[in-house]
Amino acid sequence: MQFKDIVGQETVKAHLIKTVKDGRISHAQLFLGPEGSGSLALAVAYAQYICCEQPSENDSCGECSSCRKYQKLVHPDLHFSYPFFAKHKEDTALTFVEEWRASFLQNPYLGLDEWRNHLSADNKQANINIAECHSIIQKLSLKPFEAEYKVLIMWLPEYLEKEGNALLKIIEEPAQKTLFLLVAQNQEQILNTIISRTQIVKIPKQSNTDVCKFLVEKHQLSEEKAMQLAYLSNGNLQAALTFMTHEENDYHDLLSNWLRACYGNQGLKLVAFVDDDFSKMGRENQKNLLRYGINLIRECMLFLAETPGLIHLSAKELEFISNFSKILNLAKAEAIANELEKAHYHIERNANPKILFLDVSLNLVKILKFNTLPTGTQYIL
Repeated sequence: MQFKDIVGQETVKAHLIKTVKDGRISHAQLFLGPEGSGSLALAVAYAQYICCEQPSENDSCGECSSCRKYQKLVHPDLHFSYPFFAKHKEDTALTFVEEWRASFLQNPYLGLDEWRNHLSADNKQANINIAECHSIIQKLSLKPFEAEYKVLIMWLPEYLEKEGNALLKIIEEPAQKTLFLLVAQNQEQILNTIISRTQIVKIPKQSNTDVCKFLVEKHQLSEEKAMQLAYLSNGNLQAALTFMTHEENDYHDLLSNWLRACYGNQGLKLVAFVDDDFSKMGRENQKNLLRYGINLIRECMLFLAETPGLIHLSAKELEFISNFSKILNLAKAEAIANELEKAHYHIERNANPKILFLDVSLNLVKILKFNTLPTGTQYIL
C-alpha cells in the first residue's frame, strides 16, 4: 500500500512523511479516524514507507523487496492484530490471517461488518482476547528479520478490554526499533492506560469531492451518481461502496411506498411489507435500507429548513421529499429519524426483523397519521 493509492487525506500524508524525514517516528501512535476515512490504509502505507529500501520524497518506491512484500502483507516484520470471532480460547489473529489479507487487499477501507462477512461469525462477539495479547508480546520480543523496524498494526483496539493491560509494558518500553500503530474509530472506548502511552494522529472523514473522484475513476460511475453517493455516505468510503453495490432506486421505491402506507394507516399493506420484503432482505440490506431512509429524512429536514443549496439528490428523490415534506414538520422528521436509527441499532444486534419492522411501522403510523410523538415526549400540536 502506497500513499498515492489512498483516497484524499493529503494533509495527514504530508505529516506522516515529515515525521520520517525528520527522524521523529514515535514508537506508539494512535491513528484516530471514523470508519471509511482510510486510517487503516494510511497506517500500512506509513509502515511501508518507513521500511522501504529506496523511498522517494513523498512515497515508498513500490519496487524494492520490502515494498513487494508489504503490498502482499507478507513481510516477516509486519504483524497485524484485529478483532476476530474466536471459536477456541487459544485462537489468535494468526488463525484468521489469510482471511484478513484477502479482506484488506480487496478493500483497504473495510469496516467491522465487512470483516464479519468474511468470517463465519455466527452470533459470536468480536474481541481481541488474552491469547492474542500474549502472541503479540511473543512476536515483538524478537529482533527484526529483514527491515529496520518491526511493526505491529492493531486495528480497532476498542475491542481490547481488560486483557489490554497485558500490553502496557511492551507499548511503553518496547524492544528497539519496534513500532506500534493502533487504528481506532472511537477514542472513548479505548483503555485510557493505552491512550496515555500513544501519540494521537487525527484523521478526518473523507471530503465529498475525494469520494466522488474515487467512485468516478475507480468504479466508472457517472459524476452525478458519484456525487449523490458521496453526499449520502457522509465521508465514509466504505458506506459509499456499500451503497454502490445496490440499486438506490430499489431502496427508494420500497422506502417511499412503505412511508406512504404508514401515512395512510394501511395495516394489511404494512404487514405485507414486513412479511414479503423486509424480513427477506438479509441483515446487510436491511441496514442499508435504514441508512438510506435516515439520509432521506435528513434531506427532508433540510428542505423544511429552506436550504435547497445543501440538498444533493436525484430528480426522483427530490420530487419525493418535496411532496413528503408537506405532511412533516421538524419534530415529526426528527421522531422518524430516531425510529429508523433505533431500528438500525437493533438490526446490528440480530433483532427479529419481523417483530422489529412491524413495531417501527406502527410507530411511524402514530407519528405520520395520528400526529403523536413516541411515548416519553410531548404531543405534536
